[in-house]
Amino acid sequence: MPRLSFASFTVATVRVAAAGIGVSLLLSGCQGGSTPGSPPSESSPTTASPTSGATGSPSPVGPSATTAPSGVYKPADPKGKAQNVPVPVMPELAKENTKEGLEAFIRYWYAEQNYAIETGDSSGWKRFTAPDCRACNRIQEGIDDSNVHGRWLAGGKITVPVVEPLWTDNAVGQQAKVQVIQERADYFNADGTTGRAFEKATNSAFGLSASFGPDGWTVADLGLIG
Repeated sequence: MPRLSFASFTVATVRVAAAGIGVSLLLSGCQGGSTPGSPPSESSPTTASPTSGATGSPSPVGPSATTAPSGVYKPADPKGKAQNVPVPVMPELAKENTKEGLEAFIRYWYAEQNYAIETGDSSGWKRFTAPDCRACNRIQEGIDDSNVHGRWLAGGKITVPVVEPLWTDNAVGQQAKVQVIQERADYFNADGTTGRAFEKATNSAFGLSASFGPDGWTVADLGLIG
């Protein structure tokens, strides 16, 4: 499994999500002129060129703890939606305002995004996402579109091999660089026909900004590192 070398990346060039791309993190959007340690910014559109999808068995996206519903878990396939999807459980470490807590939270946040991809229920993911995070809102639009009128998605699973917090002591807002690998996603209508064009697998690097408050961590902004 190839991993992205963060040594070659800066937070200075990021691109945020555009609408109409489904739940996939194939984000095309904007490049900004922020400096390392500042949140991702937006300006004029550009074309995304993420590293292509990789093979192998990447590390899990989030904590191993889940709340298992009754019945056997069955991932989505061309014949139907996912069934009995385990609900992610936030680890205690992810509630801490520490570098390790930030990393654990980010992995949990992506686990919640995986759950939303499989079920269409993004309530857990949105709970820890700032309402003014434009990239996050566009991902939400994609999740909604993937589940409209009985549509479902097969594949699209996210893994996060690398989370690199850029920790600043005594700061409310923190940043991290995150490697996000996403499987190919195929869409199906309620009658089993193709719902929309498939989206290829991706292997991308993101800049993520999060803040810590009375209720814990919240993702404030997200951008694709150019």
